[in-house]
Amino acid sequence: MPAEPNGRLVPAHDTHLYIVERGPEEALPVLLLHGGPGLDHTSFGDYVDGLGDRYRLVLIDGRNQGRSDRDTDPATWTLSQHASDVSAVAAAIGAERYAVLGHSFGSFVALQHAADAPGAAVATIASSGVPADRFLDAVEQNLASFEPEDLREQVTSSWEREASVQTEDECRQLLADQMPFHFADPRDPRIAEFGEQAAHMRYSPEVLRATSLEGGGLSIDVEDQLRHVPQPLLALAGRHDRTCVPEAAARIAELAPKGELHVFERAGHMTYVEEPAEYVRVVRDFLDRTTA
Repeated sequence: MPAEPNGRLVPAHDTHLYIVERGPEEALPVLLLHGGPGLDHTSFGDYVDGLGDRYRLVLIDGRNQGRSDRDTDPATWTLSQHASDVSAVAAAIGAERYAVLGHSFGSFVALQHAADAPGAAVATIASSGVPADRFLDAVEQNLASFEPEDLREQVTSSWEREASVQTEDECRQLLADQMPFHFADPRDPRIAEFGEQAAHMRYSPEVLRATSLEGGGLSIDVEDQLRHVPQPLLALAGRHDRTCVPEAAARIAELAPKGELHVFERAGHMTYVEEPAEYVRVVRDFLDRTTA
């Protein structure tokens, strides 16, 4: 089990965000944006630490999440503000050149950052993401056919409870209930391993409640803007992802002028957990080629 995080707070606009750094201080920073919303950087566990021999990994707890300050105005919990916070963290650590890797909800933030600040990052990686809400329409259909049936009921119930969640323990149970849907194999033993990796997670029920509502923080539509993103952009997807379907990643790669696509054939939504060695290899190759 990973040790409890040891990081620091850095200024970001009207708040302070918590970051944990791994790898050589002089290396190119890679800003890592966690999934959620309502989770924190510990969701990456040590799965991507293999990149830390060559890159400075900067794992960020998003606005009002994790160990970041919890006193921000809910009106600022927007995708655009999260994206602007990415640039603020880069400035706070003195990084003129940096790459961004976001997974799941973090990929929405990474894509919004690329759209709002084209070229600010030297490379962007969207891991298990979508360029527009319309691709999330597949979730309902995939849930309706999800097997086994007892897990389908468990996942459905957990999503229904998101809008009323009150405590960190309730958030922890929601995540545990949803995980089978996010793995190619709903009975994958690595689901339990992921739970151990994220044992020190600090949940944010306030953010989860707010963004579970229609028009909340999950709303994204950057298809038009991606055509104007100048930096290399890698879209990663699991072949069996029931949430952010691989067709969405293909669309991201198609739209970005320097877009690339990689599909992990044995993975669902949790690509870096299900195929960790291949995930690190693919990301390392992309960064080595595009940021040298």
